[in-house]
Amino acid sequence: MDLTEKSFAEGPKLDGIKGVMNSSGEGKWTVETELELQAAAPVIAMSLFMRYRSQEDDTFHGKVVSALRNQFGGHEVVKK
Repeated sequence: MDLTEKSFAEGPKLDGIKGVMNSSGEGKWTVETELELQAAAPVIAMSLFMRYRSQEDDTFHGKVVSALRNQFGGHEVVKK
């Protein structure tokens, strides 16, 4: 919750950033491996799909996730 508060400190609409979540390739590798092993990891697969979707649609939930990823992992935020 603290990271969420920090993310919204500059403005509750997160107007200064885009809802883009870049991918390093680890999620794709994990999904490919889970398919090869016939193992199910649907949450990882869905998060990868959402990263791909964020490249096309600038959504508020994408902005929130992008801001939180920046807070806890130092992931890049795409500025408007």
